[in-house]
Amino acid sequence: MAHLLIIELPGGNDTDIVQAAIDRGDEFTFLSAKLDHYRKQPRVSELLAAAREQIEVPSFEYAEVERRVLALHTAHRVDAVLCLIDIRLIEAARLAHRLGLRHVNPATAELLRDKFSVRCRLLERGLAQPDFALAESNEEVRRAVERLGLPVLIKPADGYGSQNIVVLRDAQDLGPLLSPLDDLLPYRADYGLGVRANDRVLVERYMSGRFIGCDTFTSEGRHRMLGVHDKLLFAPPSFAMRGSCFTPGAQGFEAVERYVFAMLDAVGFDHGAAHIELMLTADGPRLVEINARLVGAKIPRLVGHALGRSLHDDVIALHLGEPLCVEPFTQPQAAAVLRWVVADRSGILDRVDLPSPDDARIRCVEMLKTAGDPVRAPLENADRIGYVMVFGPVRSEAERLAEDFVARARVRLRECAAEPATAPC
Repeated sequence: MAHLLIIELPGGNDTDIVQAAIDRGDEFTFLSAKLDHYRKQPRVSELLAAAREQIEVPSFEYAEVERRVLALHTAHRVDAVLCLIDIRLIEAARLAHRLGLRHVNPATAELLRDKFSVRCRLLERGLAQPDFALAESNEEVRRAVERLGLPVLIKPADGYGSQNIVVLRDAQDLGPLLSPLDDLLPYRADYGLGVRANDRVLVERYMSGRFIGCDTFTSEGRHRMLGVHDKLLFAPPSFAMRGSCFTPGAQGFEAVERYVFAMLDAVGFDHGAAHIELMLTADGPRLVEINARLVGAKIPRLVGHALGRSLHDDVIALHLGEPLCVEPFTQPQAAAVLRWVVADRSGILDRVDLPSPDDARIRCVEMLKTAGDPVRAPLENADRIGYVMVFGPVRSEAERLAEDFVARARVRLRECAAEPATAPC
């Protein structure tokens, strides 16, 4: 039985890593800046009650975090540090290093939390990527846009989850009525748990092409591709994901695999899970961003359906140094498809009426928002309400089934008075 230190939960409510630890028979201690955030959620609180200990460090000031964790380690050895949330990745890496545990090294964790620094490192190594610039004021943003030329994409250097992204496609977007560059900064974005954006923004050439994501595991500097996501976005100006299709392995993506592994080597990624987003452009693959963690938004469940095993189990095993399953358990053409349920306008959620998931290929349906939550048409990933996951031998049929399910889902706003409905996962 291993003792795991789990730091925060992705999305503030995703308990899959906790459930995986419980199912494996491992002990875990939970570390957070705001335990009350989790205790207010009955289902989350119930699972966290199984923790050996719950540690709260309200400021998450690192010296105090380390002191508390070292005391825990002295009393009951910690065997792995697990963190699936971007805003705590640096602290997680430092703690693991201090305890002598398997984890991405602290220098790489810090590098990957700043998208501009990643661009600079890849430029040093001669890896193809879009032209880019850093801006820390509105005037610097304007100068960067003038230097790079339109179209450009602007995003927080420390951001994640498709938050606060701006695209300027043509001169009309710079018109005096819009003035997007005059009041862009400061963002003052709240990432939750007491963490705010640092207001450094990356300005880069806007890319078009096929948008994909690659899931990888790395152990002692050796990388393995788990598979590739074909990603779909909602219509502009949204940058929220409408859905994806995951295919195991790298067959047909050999050039992408070489590019991804070269980027991981360039940033010194030596241990752990990573999710790398790319645009397949006319000039070849180009990096969107490297996430030094497991893919989020419940998508590990999607990958698990395709691989025939729990991806969270695999992540725990990876950090413990246990042997990993090598071969995916799937048919060569099988595909796992995800589609998101969203609102078409702003309002207060009353309920979601879902069609009956009576097809065996529908593997998981879950609503992440509940009655009383504010909703709006999707602009970023946090606006998504719920999802359906479909797994089947024929991709086109799986996609059609998922699209049909979402099309028949009805998002009811506050004018309806019935109780919220959810489907079990």
